[in-house]
Amino acid sequence: MFLLIDADITMFKSVVAAEEEYDWGNDIFTLLADVKVAKDVFKQQLEHYQNELKIDDFICCLSDHTSNFRKDIEPTYKSNRKKTRKPVGYRALCDWIEENYKTYRQPKLEADDCLGILATKPENVGQCVMVSMDKDLKTIPGRLFRPDNSERLTITEEEADKFFYIQALTGDSVDGYPGLKGCGPKTAEKILGSRPDWSLVESAYVKNGYTVEDAITQARLARILRWSDWDADKATVQLWKPN
Repeated sequence: MFLLIDADITMFKSVVAAEEEYDWGNDIFTLLADVKVAKDVFKQQLEHYQNELKIDDFICCLSDHTSNFRKDIEPTYKSNRKKTRKPVGYRALCDWIEENYKTYRQPKLEADDCLGILATKPENVGQCVMVSMDKDLKTIPGRLFRPDNSERLTITEEEADKFFYIQALTGDSVDGYPGLKGCGPKTAEKILGSRPDWSLVESAYVKNGYTVEDAITQARLARILRWSDWDADKATVQLWKPN
């Protein structure tokens, strides 16, 4: 068994913990981060995951910070985060992690895509535990550990598909894609009923004046990649299509 760690989230927490604010007087303030502190916090978090799950081996999954395939689908994806700064020392800690740990990063992918791909790679199925607080990982079948509340989930393929359909309907304001206007989680549950299927998502969009292509675009933005969505030889995304 091994862990697939969302290193983006773990890294962010580590550098935030290492930031300190200094008041120089005359209304002048600066931020300082001791990356050594951030490294120690990162190590402590890794040890916590290992101890909680009794698994030592792990892979740190990282985002490609230069590009994102979802922006090729919708240029406004995560545009609301443009002015959100990374904590001081973030990139330095990222470089240190890549130098010192086994990592997985692929062009145009986010860390949760990397987790999804590796967790559903045929030889890894049943052999790994995803570690992340990102709710989007509920769209991936497999074992998920959510460290902030010590929640442990075993997600079936049917459950993962249902959560994916819900995400395609509700959208995600944080990530900047709207989904079906006015559709919250309760409405999405009602639309999907007891037998969730993509056709129900598609019908809901069409009934509300959208096109089938609109529904597919929202689904592609919501989709956390699985092994079937990834061409490992070419290192390219195979965009999701309805069956």
